[in-house]
Amino acid sequence: MKDLIIDYLNNTISKDDLETLKNWLKQAKNKKEFEAFVQLNYELHLHYGLVDIEEASKKVMAEIQQRTLPKSNPFKRLIKYASIFVGVCIVGYGAYKSFSNFNAINNDPQITLQLQDGSIKVIEDSDTSTKIIVDASGNTVTEQKNKALNYTTQINVEELSYNTLTVPYGKTFTVVLSDGSKVTLNAGTALTYPVSFIENEIHREVFLDGEAYFQVAKDSKHPFIVNTNDMDVEVLGTQFNISAYSDDEKSYTVLVEGKVAAHNKLTQNNTKILTPNQLVYQQDKQFVVETVNIQKYVAWVNGELVFIDDSFKVITNKLERKYNLKINNTYPELNDINITATFSNENIDQVLKTFQTYKPFNYQIKNGVVTIVKPKTN
Repeated sequence: MKDLIIDYLNNTISKDDLETLKNWLKQAKNKKEFEAFVQLNYELHLHYGLVDIEEASKKVMAEIQQRTLPKSNPFKRLIKYASIFVGVCIVGYGAYKSFSNFNAINNDPQITLQLQDGSIKVIEDSDTSTKIIVDASGNTVTEQKNKALNYTTQINVEELSYNTLTVPYGKTFTVVLSDGSKVTLNAGTALTYPVSFIENEIHREVFLDGEAYFQVAKDSKHPFIVNTNDMDVEVLGTQFNISAYSDDEKSYTVLVEGKVAAHNKLTQNNTKILTPNQLVYQQDKQFVVETVNIQKYVAWVNGELVFIDDSFKVITNKLERKYNLKINNTYPELNDINITATFSNENIDQVLKTFQTYKPFNYQIKNGVVTIVKPKTN
C-alpha cells in the first residue's frame, strides 16, 4: 500500500489503484497512517528541502510508527492534505532552496510564491510593486500591490487549491486571503493556504511554519484554523500572533483581541481557551497559559524588536532572522544574561553595542556572520 500512496501523492496513480486506495482508506487505522504519511512528508520538504520523493517517503514511513498524530479526519480532509503535498513534490529543489536552510546566509533573499501547479513566482519586495500573478495556464491567481498579495478577488470554486508563500530572513510580507483575513509573515516563515476558501468546507484552514500575525475576518459558520507542528489554533474572528519556528525551543500563541482555542497535537483532550493578553505554549507536552505584555510579541509587525527580560540566546535567534545573518557566539556566559531593550531602525552594529552595556564582549562582522568572543583581559 505504501507504493500506492507514493504514486497518489506523486500524481502517477492509475484509476484502478486509486479505487484500491480509496477502499483501503475506509478503515480508520488506514486513514491515520495516510494522514501521518502526508503530514510528515510535507514537514520534511518544508524544513529540509528534500527533492527525492522516493527517499523522502522511506524516511517518512520509518517515522510514522514513532510519532503520534491527532485523530484522523474524514477522507475529504486527507485528500486536502494530499493536494498540498502534491504541489510540494512537483516543485523539487527550486521551490525550496530559499527556505530549506534559513540558518545559511542568503546574500540575495527572495520572497517566493509556490502555486498549485508547481510553478514558483518571485515576489518583489517593494512599496511600489503592482502586478497580476498567473499560473502556467495563464489563469489569474492573485494580485500583488505594494508589499502584499491580495486573493479577495477570487471567484467561488468547488475544489481547494493551495499556494505557499515563503519569506526569507531579513524580510516580512503580507497576504490578504480570499475571505479578507490579513496575515503578516515574519522573516523565515512559510504559510500554505487555499487560493479560495470553499463555502461547503467546515473550516478555513492554513498551515504555518515560522511566525505570523493574523487578523481574521469574522465568519461564525467557518471557524479559522491555523495548523502548526505542535498545536492548532481555532478562531472565529480575532487578532493573534503565532510563533512556530522549527528551530526554536518552543512555539507559542499570543491573543491580541477576541478569543481563540489552542488544541494540543501532542496530548489528547488538552485544549486551552485564551482571552486577550494571554499566551499559551507547551511544556512537557502540556499547555501553559500566561498573562503577558503583548507588545513584546507583536512589535515586529511594525518593524520593531522588543525584548523584555529575554535571554541572550533567544535574542540571537530573532536577530538572525531580522538582519539575515548568522551569529556565532563563542562566549557562552552571555547566554546567562537577560536583556530589556527596544529597537526600531537600528542596524546590527548599533544593537550589539547596546548589548555590550549589559555585559562586555567583543565581536566581528564579516560576510554576514557575527562572531562574538570573550573580551581580552589585561
